[in-house]
Amino acid sequence: MQINVNTTTKSYPIYMERGILYHAKEYIGRCGHVFLLSEDGVPEKWRKVLQEQYPDAYMHVFHGGEASKNFDTLQEILAAMSDHHVSRKDTLIALGGGVTGDMGGFAASIYMRGIPYINIPTTTLSQIDSSIGGKTAIDFHGRKNNVGAFWQPDMVLVDVDTLSTLTPRHFHNGLAEAVKEGLIKDPALFALFEKEDYMDHLEEIIEKCLLIKKEVVENDERESGERKLLNFGHTIGHAYESYHGMDGYYHGECVAMGMMSIMTNEALKERLEKVLERLQLPSECTYDADAVIELMKADKKADHDRITIVQVDEIGKGYLKDITMDEMERMIRK
Repeated sequence: MQINVNTTTKSYPIYMERGILYHAKEYIGRCGHVFLLSEDGVPEKWRKVLQEQYPDAYMHVFHGGEASKNFDTLQEILAAMSDHHVSRKDTLIALGGGVTGDMGGFAASIYMRGIPYINIPTTTLSQIDSSIGGKTAIDFHGRKNNVGAFWQPDMVLVDVDTLSTLTPRHFHNGLAEAVKEGLIKDPALFALFEKEDYMDHLEEIIEKCLLIKKEVVENDERESGERKLLNFGHTIGHAYESYHGMDGYYHGECVAMGMMSIMTNEALKERLEKVLERLQLPSECTYDADAVIELMKADKKADHDRITIVQVDEIGKGYLKDITMDEMERMIRK
């Protein structure tokens, strides 16, 4: 399956096919040099599949996890690119989850003022959400994704078979983003999680999410309006993630709890809670309200005494709402 993303800065294809990783070079079709990037959490079998297609290319494997998404790791990657003489005409290929995509995309965006990069996501989270759209970032000063750049990939290759090596927790973590997209844009997608065996519909779920993300990104590449809807659950979720030390809870788990925290429709919250339970995702956590509020004030969506949140009162109809920080504080303290 091929989906074409057409933004104001770049058009690129997303190819989704089981086993496509084994044929990545055929799809990529680059005759120049490549720099391969991955993290140590990616199973060696997947790294080997890609490396064998580029036997002369250097593969840099960094220590993964959210805690590694920082300036130190970024400098490590940039130094490796420089040491291996990556030029402006060369291509960075990122193989891994959301952290690899963020680090690879951000490094590509600033190395020699920008080089091409290709994303090969290997987790549910990255295949469903983070691999497309061009948002790249690192965490800085204890806050999530607050230093980064918009840098669109040249291509995305989605191989659902790579999900087979995920732990159950990592697998379900990424599905939180699919639930989110159903809530804001697609009632049928949310109903699938409510009523069906989601494991029987995995490729359908990923395809639906890719199409939703494509449409939103094409309409609003730099997140000035509609794309903010994709932040449902992230506003408080990012604060939870930072508060618990980035690796205390996974990103999708924090999004799940963030959706529950911000939603005001009680009947809908009940339905969401049941879905999260089916997906083995948490619906709440313990935290110090004052600390979470301070983290909220540093959120990218905050503007001094006001903040834009995403709310859902009816499935499939997410909307933006501008509220005061005092109102947000009350939500956190409730």
